[in-house]
Amino acid sequence: MLLKNPNKKAQLNNETGLGTNTSLSGGGRFFNRDGVPNMEVTGMPFWQRLNIYHSLLSMPAWKFITVIVVFFMTVNLLFAGIYLWIGIDHLGGMVAGTSLEKFGEAFFFSAQTFTTVGYGRINPVGFTASLTASMEALTGLMCFALVTGLLYGRFARPRAYIRYSRNALFVPFRDGVALMFRMVPFTRNFLLNVEVRVTLAMQAMEDGQMKNRFYNVPLDIAKANTLTANWTLVHMLNDESPLHGLSRQDMIDAHAELLVFVQGFDESFSNTVVSRTSYTAAEFIFGAKFLPMYHPNETNTSTVLHLDRLDDYEEARLPVEF
Repeated sequence: MLLKNPNKKAQLNNETGLGTNTSLSGGGRFFNRDGVPNMEVTGMPFWQRLNIYHSLLSMPAWKFITVIVVFFMTVNLLFAGIYLWIGIDHLGGMVAGTSLEKFGEAFFFSAQTFTTVGYGRINPVGFTASLTASMEALTGLMCFALVTGLLYGRFARPRAYIRYSRNALFVPFRDGVALMFRMVPFTRNFLLNVEVRVTLAMQAMEDGQMKNRFYNVPLDIAKANTLTANWTLVHMLNDESPLHGLSRQDMIDAHAELLVFVQGFDESFSNTVVSRTSYTAAEFIFGAKFLPMYHPNETNTSTVLHLDRLDDYEEARLPVEF
């Protein structure tokens, strides 16, 4: 059964940048849990869409290291082949007998030239080999400059180090029901002037067509001067809530998705950082409440925050049925 009558008192949000066509969320959700848009892009050649700089900055560390190692090996294999094509007699100081040993000598001479190490035992002889070695040294200098910039960019790129609870809970709260989720900074990068905006996306029947509709989700507290510990975000299911009067099945049928957008000032980077995530109806837990994540230490001089308890909750009886 499809949702036909969303709460008329709920405030529509037309500033999400997401379309009303339900095909846009045909993949199951608008955003993945890590905040990456759940969208595959096609229609243009891959090389025109490829952003090498962004890809190298955003890929996981192990992939980045693999790319650098593969690039280094490829360049040196290429130049080693060039040296062999020029002639092994144009590399003075070689002590190799077999073809494999000659290729190894040429490869490591290329690596020494590429990195400008130059141990000195092997040296180019003749104009062609000297020119090739010079071009390789120039290539190496430029490549190392680029890799240094990429390493610094990955290291210094502003990022919101925030983790979100795995589920959003429907909790008994203030003689009613509230929807709660929580987040926590997991490094010492504390945020200032933090603001959280939440939007509910649902599919609703309008004029005989299914359309995406987006509603503001008012929070009990949406701004904080600082974020140093976990923060539980609370949305009351009152008359102005877009979830008011909806059952669990209604939310599933409407493909309800809670879109979370967080923005704050990181004092370490001295820059504004953003983070986002989403919760689908399948990630809602009805009749539960979060367990505490922190407690005073043994001497009552500081607070102990348990990051591994971010998702912990216990059952709690709701005053109404969903």
